[in-house]
Amino acid sequence: MKRQKVDPSGPRRFRLSYFLLVLAILYLGFIAFKFPQLLEIASGLNGDDSYVVGKVGLDNQDVIKGSVISIHKDTFHRKLENNHNQDAQLMFDGKLLEGDKLGSQDSQPIRPLIHQYGRIMNDSMWERNRTSELSELEKMADEAWTLGLKAWEELENYDIADISEKSALEGKPESCPSWIALSWEDLVSRDNITFLPCGLAAGSSITVVGTPHSAHREFVPQLARFRNGNPLVMVSQFSVELQGLKSVEGEAPPKILHLNPRVRGDWSRRAVIEHNTCYRMQWGKSHRCDGSPSAKDENLLLDGYKRCEKWMSSDVVDPKESKTTSWFKRFIGRKHKPELLWPFPFAEGKMFILTIRAGIEGYHINVGGRHISSFPYRTGFTLEDATGLAVQGDVDVHSIYVTSLPSTHPSFAPQRVLEMSAKWKASSLPTKPIRLFIGVLSATNHFAERMAVRKTWMQSPEIKSSNVAVRFFVALNQRKKVNAVLKKEAAYFGDIVILPFLDRYELVVLKTIAICEYGVQNVTAAYIMKCDDDTFVRLDVVLKQIEAILPEKSLYMGNLNLLHRPLRHGKWAVSFEEWPEAIYPPYANGPAYIISNDIARFIGDQHTSQGLRLFKMEDVSMGMWVQHFNSSQQVQYSHNWKFCQYGCMQGYYTAHYQSPRQMLCLWANLARGRPLCCNFR
Repeated sequence: MKRQKVDPSGPRRFRLSYFLLVLAILYLGFIAFKFPQLLEIASGLNGDDSYVVGKVGLDNQDVIKGSVISIHKDTFHRKLENNHNQDAQLMFDGKLLEGDKLGSQDSQPIRPLIHQYGRIMNDSMWERNRTSELSELEKMADEAWTLGLKAWEELENYDIADISEKSALEGKPESCPSWIALSWEDLVSRDNITFLPCGLAAGSSITVVGTPHSAHREFVPQLARFRNGNPLVMVSQFSVELQGLKSVEGEAPPKILHLNPRVRGDWSRRAVIEHNTCYRMQWGKSHRCDGSPSAKDENLLLDGYKRCEKWMSSDVVDPKESKTTSWFKRFIGRKHKPELLWPFPFAEGKMFILTIRAGIEGYHINVGGRHISSFPYRTGFTLEDATGLAVQGDVDVHSIYVTSLPSTHPSFAPQRVLEMSAKWKASSLPTKPIRLFIGVLSATNHFAERMAVRKTWMQSPEIKSSNVAVRFFVALNQRKKVNAVLKKEAAYFGDIVILPFLDRYELVVLKTIAICEYGVQNVTAAYIMKCDDDTFVRLDVVLKQIEAILPEKSLYMGNLNLLHRPLRHGKWAVSFEEWPEAIYPPYANGPAYIISNDIARFIGDQHTSQGLRLFKMEDVSMGMWVQHFNSSQQVQYSHNWKFCQYGCMQGYYTAHYQSPRQMLCLWANLARGRPLCCNFR
């Protein structure tokens, strides 16, 4: 009997055990197959020498096969020649080194740093191009280089001594009207943009008369992912924005005030009013009013007003109290003070009169004569910068009135931004080896950003002691007048390297190559750092991070990204022709990262020998180049979140998206011994 009870279950257990054994073998096989790759990534990030990547040859063939084998026929592999000017390495700060030996720097003319970045000049390559098309990036680079050389030839006819403070090249003062009135017809002709030539001042008032549209259906794909989720949402919302000057091609203007009444369609399913600011397309922390009143704390009041007033969620106004509540209040002797609750101030199809008044501490929003909300001024955004008013969205605007405008304005022309003082001039490049060279990417018309850098972290003791050198890398603008002012700026401050191609976002990678070659050929720097002109750098802590790395190790330091995938849809989409691989190599975010001298030299050598693959995202390109270098010599990847990608954080090493005023605020905080952020945007 016992054998009969055991026999039926024996084969079942036998089959189950074999099944589990097969699964275990498959799992171990998978781990054994993937473990070397995981170990290589981990060892690279933590600098562990227990796992050393196998060495491969450094010739062009091996580099190409080892890293871009899946697209060996892609035109990104085409090598971009820079041997058109063999004396390029003799140029620094826009001045010839040979000329400097003969006389002072100021006696030499400003000249661009000549490199054929992005242009294929070799006859055999041109023959090849007749039968195979250039990639979009190469076409763009070739066109930018051709137009840039032409622009520089035209600019050489200008004498920088003739560019006076009142020159038309630098802009003329705008007339400042005391009031502006626009009808519906005027707004249509101006694309719903109202130009405020002299900005705003305390006491200025903006009145918008309009009618919100009825709600319409919008498709929200995120809602379709939920079970029984309806991706169709009824939406009625609009925005009133105070905007600054548009500074960079392809970049939205800064939003000094973003007022967004959401009648329907908010994620909370309530009627709300959202307030915010935006700089370099990066939003600050939103301030939302949803009908709940703000606290009456004196520290939270703005000019005596609450930040959010109370309103009802429906259109019914009922000032009556219940009989029980009213009787009880009379019984205890409390005076009868019924509270009147107003509905949400905007309604579909109903006209409104919205007024935005600039106070001492912030903006105050009134609708229909009643105060609705107040929004504090944020560091880096001032009233004088609010030179445009945009009303967009689901609204019909009938008229706009702007009153109490300032009668004068500090002109936005570069001569008002550039402080021509000898104390901001850069020192000559040191002849002895230095610890760190910093290349700052900047746009042609970023006069204010460069001036803010000069007046803040470029005054650090590490730079004054000649242990660190900093230079701006700037390409040319389409406007001849802007280039003329840039030429004057470069001649005076001596800290700008001019690259003679027309500036575009997609060609930032060419500036990065220039920084690497400059840091190797023009200065002898142990490490090279790349950052943007809206990046604030705490040099003392950055140098401490570098010192913690063994000097014999190759270094790639920054805020690293692992296993990031390219976006195939949307505004920042990358096509399969541009990047066929499924993931990007490990790369540091672009606002600030550091490489050792040997990596920079490798990049320069590969570029000279036509062995450098380019990609429009310069930070990904650097990650790709470091990966190439890592195949022959181990690189220590050093990651830290404090190389901030978005804004600023406590204990930051570098802070990104900092406006010129925020730069000055950060520097003032450091001077007081408190490295606090100023990112209350």
